[in-house]
Amino acid sequence: MNVIEAPSPNFDPRTVPPSILVLHYTGMQTGQEAIDRLRDPAAKVSAHYVVEEDGRIFRLVPEERRAWHAGVSFWRGRRNVNGDSIGIEIVNPGHEWGYRPFPEAQIVAVTDLITDIRTRWAIEDRDIVGHSDVAPARKDDPGELFPWKRLSEAGHGLWAEWPAAPGDPIGEGEEGAAVFALQAGFTRLGYDLPPSGKFDADTTAVVRAFQRHWRPDKVDGVADGETRARLIALLRVSLP
Repeated sequence: MNVIEAPSPNFDPRTVPPSILVLHYTGMQTGQEAIDRLRDPAAKVSAHYVVEEDGRIFRLVPEERRAWHAGVSFWRGRRNVNGDSIGIEIVNPGHEWGYRPFPEAQIVAVTDLITDIRTRWAIEDRDIVGHSDVAPARKDDPGELFPWKRLSEAGHGLWAEWPAAPGDPIGEGEEGAAVFALQAGFTRLGYDLPPSGKFDADTTAVVRAFQRHWRPDKVDGVADGETRARLIALLRVSLP
């Protein structure tokens, strides 16, 4: 695997080994524009890698250092996950500039890169997530077009499908035991969603993030039967 060095000054020391892998899209009009920003000291952002649409891989920050890619974030009890994670930026204009499918060469390169990273660090499948998973109220990337199922079939990350669960859809404004159980399930999976029994805006954001990753055919923030069934199935395969 050929990696092009493009060092960024935007990093600092780690205090723990990386145990989370966070996938992003660049959300800018070109890959070069994204790389320039990630290398700009004034921007104060960076990632460990950028993967171009043609499959080229750029290394901006050594894995042994802490890159600045996740911002305010949370996953499985870890806050501000920059210190615990490796960040991969995948070139794509994103929802703002014309979101589009990820090319074959790019997905192959991302898969090969993740395979390589996991030879060096203990990263569990349940800790391979999107930016929207660790910051659901702020971020949508890498989005519903990223092929998470294919990545899981290649040996990286979780995927589970299950027939729709019975019961009516649950949406914002509803309250009760069903909402509490739903929030508890998302919390067990890794999201920052302390159960309250009230389906509020934060719950909607988490449902949308979950759907972008694990039920991408319909991203609406409503916990319908299929969304709930996939959450239950994922908990079964992810928890010890």
